[in-house]
Amino acid sequence: MIRARFKKVLLVANDVFPDQLLTDYDHVKHVSNINSIFPSIYALAPELIIFDYDFMGKDMEKVLRRIKVNRFYDKVKIYCYKNQHNADTDGLLKVLGVDELIYKDELTKHKTEKTVMNSVNSFFDANVLKWAGSVAN
Repeated sequence: MIRARFKKVLLVANDVFPDQLLTDYDHVKHVSNINSIFPSIYALAPELIIFDYDFMGKDMEKVLRRIKVNRFYDKVKIYCYKNQHNADTDGLLKVLGVDELIYKDELTKHKTEKTVMNSVNSFFDANVLKWAGSVAN
């Protein structure tokens, strides 16, 4: 879902948030107060900001416009977590500068795909280890 290449992540959401998005990250700062978004961005200098659309509400547009106008935030990637698809708001968010939209139903889909791929990978790893052991002897 989210590539592990981002070292510093700022999560702007309420206290209850799906953990599937942030399982691979150690340096995540969680902000649950809208007024402390920009001080947190300045202090952390994140590579990725994840906004919860339902938490942000009407402040989302104002915050995105402020981020895109300031040159200090040029290299920051912006992701937005939403509960459901909506063509109008999704289009507006893309125009305002959101790099990727993450939907609630995609999280469950990726979780099952990851489980299947992990089992296939572990099967191949076990066979390779057996083969390497037999060749070494």
